[in-house]
Amino acid sequence: MRDTRDCLLVDGYNMIGGWPELASLSKNDLEEARDRLLARLADYQAFSGRKVIVVFDAYRVPGLGKSFAQYKVDIHFTKEKETADECIERLVGELTNRRRQIYVATSDMVEQHVIFGQGALRVSARELLTQVEQSEKEIQVRLQERSSNSSRNTIDGKLSPEVRKMFERWRRE
Repeated sequence: MRDTRDCLLVDGYNMIGGWPELASLSKNDLEEARDRLLARLADYQAFSGRKVIVVFDAYRVPGLGKSFAQYKVDIHFTKEKETADECIERLVGELTNRRRQIYVATSDMVEQHVIFGQGALRVSARELLTQVEQSEKEIQVRLQERSSNSSRNTIDGKLSPEVRKMFERWRRE
């Protein structure tokens, strides 16, 4: 069955450069910055329901052009002499479907105009960071609710008012 979920295409290095935490981390350890980006986007994918595809520019690295999944996020390293922008434009064309909305996360203004012309919606690096942080907060709230509910007597919550009254009468007798 073909995946018809909404899709978010992410210019990976553009996000790393646009997210302050990752930008400072990338100065010392680019691989760790990529891993953190992918981990956060994997959580966002699970929360939002959108399929996330991250494209990393390997323009000056000969012979790459690899695609694989990590953290259930699709990752594309561009082919030799292909930029991330070109790869994203190609993927927008391939993924276009009437039932699916395509979003492209990049802060590159030229790229934003090109993908907008192809029918995709743009998301800036700052907007995506805000969405990811909001989803992380919502996940934490849900986890706290779940853990606080599990520490209570959950049987009481499942009893009907009549049964509760009956148990209370027995307790008092």
